[in-house]
Amino acid sequence: MLRDEAVLDERVVVAPVAHPEPHGIGLAARLNWLRAGVLGANDGIVSVAGIVVGVAAATATRSTILTAGIAGLAAGAVSMALGEYVSVSTQRDSERAILEVERRELVEQPEAELAELAAIYEGKGLSPATAWKVAEELTENDAFTAHAEAELGIDPTDLTDPRHAAFSSALSFTLGALLPLLAILTPTAIRVPVTVVAVLAALALTGALGARLGQAPVLRATVRVLLGGALAMASTYLIGHLVGLAI
Repeated sequence: MLRDEAVLDERVVVAPVAHPEPHGIGLAARLNWLRAGVLGANDGIVSVAGIVVGVAAATATRSTILTAGIAGLAAGAVSMALGEYVSVSTQRDSERAILEVERRELVEQPEAELAELAAIYEGKGLSPATAWKVAEELTENDAFTAHAEAELGIDPTDLTDPRHAAFSSALSFTLGALLPLLAILTPTAIRVPVTVVAVLAALALTGALGARLGQAPVLRATVRVLLGGALAMASTYLIGHLVGLAI
């Protein structure tokens, strides 16, 4: 173990150096990405299930159902990707703008920024002397990163990439959408019941997993997702049935 040695009143005081925890901001970011993936898959399940169940209520032609389902999958994946790309790009632009302001302030008023950084650590419980020492050492090492993380909560070296977000969103939606798309290909007599059961089981799983990742009550989240999915399929089935009768 690494140790710091300091001489005090002619005695050697040995203090252990704290090791950084193997988790923190990085783990939180990964959990957020995973939760976003689960929610994207959930959207894919519900969206395509609603489409194929609705079309199956209007016609028994497998090619028509499959065409509608594939079209819904493609449109949904593209829509999710574009929405995520625009959203993350806007967020990244905002982060870059405020980081540039912080960079300029460090050049124009370094003493005021040093005092501000010390005040932040003092507010977290450090003594004024210790907070000032910490601020000075962080400033000497990398003032910009220190201020970005302490003041803004942003790691300037690890900004979110909108391309990665778009790809992840499209992929998760597609994977979720494949379940109802495959389930609806079962024989005509059982295709709707099989699809409904498969979709509800998948929704229960994604709902529970999403709640776990978000540290929310599992039962409440799962029931909410199940009710939403069931309502979506019931609505589209009724609409498809009525349209099929009219046509």
